[in-house]
Amino acid sequence: MKHALNPSTPSTHADAYKAMALAALRADSSLSVRLARYNSHMAKARTLEAQGVAK
Repeated sequence: MKHALNPSTPSTHADAYKAMALAALRADSSLSVRLARYNSHMAKARTLEAQGVAK
């Protein structure tokens, strides 16, 4: 019997942060704000992906 996938895995969260990073680039804000938001979200995504690989 297969178990249901856990929707709160690090990779799922990482995918969400990647989506937010791309949305930040398309936002109606200054370039510096968009870049800062993108970098912040991508840093979180990379951290979560690293945690997922380490486990």
